[in-house]
Amino acid sequence: MGVSGGPDSMALCVLSAHWKTNGLSTNRDSDGFIDGLLAIIIDHSLRAESKEEANIVSSRVSTMGIRCEIVHCEWSDGRPKQGHLQEAARDMRYQHFQKVCIQNQISALLIAHHMDDQAELFVLRLSRHSSVLGLAGMPFISQIFSSYTHSSDAKDYGILLVRPLLDFSKEDMYKICQGGQQTWVEDPTNQSILYARNRIRMSLRDCSSYGFNSELQAVISACQQTRLYVDNVCSNLMNKAVTVTDFGYAVIDLEILNPSKIEDICLSKFIALILQFISQRNRPIRGSTSKLLLDYMRTFPCRTSLTAAGCYICPAPASRGTKALVCCSVDCPLPQTVKFLDALSYTDHQHHTANDIEQIIADSKSHFNRLVPDASEVHFLDTTSESVLSKARRLEMLSESTYKNIMLLQREEVKHFRTKKKVIPESESKDKVKSISMYSEPLFHGKICSFMNRFFVAWKLEKEIPVSAISGEADSHDYMGGGTLCCHCNSCVFGNDMVPEVRHMCESDWLYLADLLKCPTSENSQLKDTSSTDSTSTCLNHARVSAQRALLILKSIPAAARRGLPVLVNDQGLLLSIPSIGFKYCPCLDVTAVFKPRVPLGGGHSLFI
Repeated sequence: MGVSGGPDSMALCVLSAHWKTNGLSTNRDSDGFIDGLLAIIIDHSLRAESKEEANIVSSRVSTMGIRCEIVHCEWSDGRPKQGHLQEAARDMRYQHFQKVCIQNQISALLIAHHMDDQAELFVLRLSRHSSVLGLAGMPFISQIFSSYTHSSDAKDYGILLVRPLLDFSKEDMYKICQGGQQTWVEDPTNQSILYARNRIRMSLRDCSSYGFNSELQAVISACQQTRLYVDNVCSNLMNKAVTVTDFGYAVIDLEILNPSKIEDICLSKFIALILQFISQRNRPIRGSTSKLLLDYMRTFPCRTSLTAAGCYICPAPASRGTKALVCCSVDCPLPQTVKFLDALSYTDHQHHTANDIEQIIADSKSHFNRLVPDASEVHFLDTTSESVLSKARRLEMLSESTYKNIMLLQREEVKHFRTKKKVIPESESKDKVKSISMYSEPLFHGKICSFMNRFFVAWKLEKEIPVSAISGEADSHDYMGGGTLCCHCNSCVFGNDMVPEVRHMCESDWLYLADLLKCPTSENSQLKDTSSTDSTSTCLNHARVSAQRALLILKSIPAAARRGLPVLVNDQGLLLSIPSIGFKYCPCLDVTAVFKPRVPLGGGHSLFI
């Protein structure tokens, strides 16, 4: 459980402890703590008294029989700017939540969001002109993913983020704490009108009444029904019309998809999910970009190409425009997202709880069809965020007074947003992002590179290698009376002390493979005496055979998609390996690249229960 010590999270602790001890016959460990519960307390280190408050909260939660872990944040880049403090604190908080969950093999994280938080989020997103899907607010269960939880050998379902209190009001939180005889702390920053959520919270209190609250929740519920329907449509379409390859690109069968018969809101969400999956960018696709993509998908057969949201979309080769290719665009200005993991810790942190989560998702999806409404029961499929309130009033979900109050809240927040909105100077934004194809990163031995959150790349040197790897003949097992021999490369393009670098594939790489085939080769007889084998000619022979095989595979990969593949080069930029297609220059070099996106197709925001 994420615990801040406020009334919301303390109420969550009271209910969770009661649920575990009275409903599940749960045992206690040797220290007297309830099995299966851990309170994660984040000290953001943004106020002088925060450390002492964290200790006080830990003491209070421990008295309930809940084990606690306090995490103290460190701000390496200095304290966040005032206007972005809450957002930065939230990002930091969830990073630590994920790390603690991974370390403790925890598969479900409970958060104390409640009904009033949902109302605040509705008004906030309404003022930012969010879509109907955004106005649906927070789902009961979603998923969060961390690059540290990956395993190339098992499915990765991330961590389930559960919000069990969404049907409870703020007033309920106080009553639960009082009933459990628990005190709480109040964060003084929650009273500052510098932050949008605080302003909206205070305004909602002013117009709060039973009628207002129930009507607003009815609109949010209707938006959630719309999202549930759209998510189901998108899931079905992806199962039928989308093929994802191990080379990191997707193909959409437009004939099966039949875009002309799909509602705009469903088609926009469908293409957005695919682009977010291929690019592994978490940013939503809105406005003119969303309209551009929608128009592109409705043009059948497709004849042109398009770059949007970190992806390149074009007609799939030989499809005559009946299929669309979606691959990562390496020319887009994107943040550098190369991460490195220790090989040992990587294997240790394989998802121990993946089976638990898989079972939870399987069980809930078996009941999913009961929850999905028919199109006739969905009210906001054809509405924009501006018209949601108007239609809700026509459907008599909202009274005239509630409608006017919400519109007033929206206008007030839009004014604040416009006055505070700043355009980032072009020179400043260029310092923070750069083209993917402009950089390469060293990959040390014993490390695993999470390359653009899409591929896991690792390498090692083999002391003994198959004879077939040198001779290029797959059936040469009788050669030299055995299947392996020792090979020490001291003069090939790799070198013993070199640290290779990983970057994206470029056109010169596949041209280099073609040039390798033109190089003269040594006779096989030169390999019969291993004591006199020249490592350079040995590597060159192997590189020629490897390049020949790789080029055959490369022909099956569209040129646009090839550029998204990771390659290893030496410190002089010479090509060492393209692991996705099996090319390596030196037979001693063993390189792997597993396509394992951080967030799976469909995203991490599906409503499972």
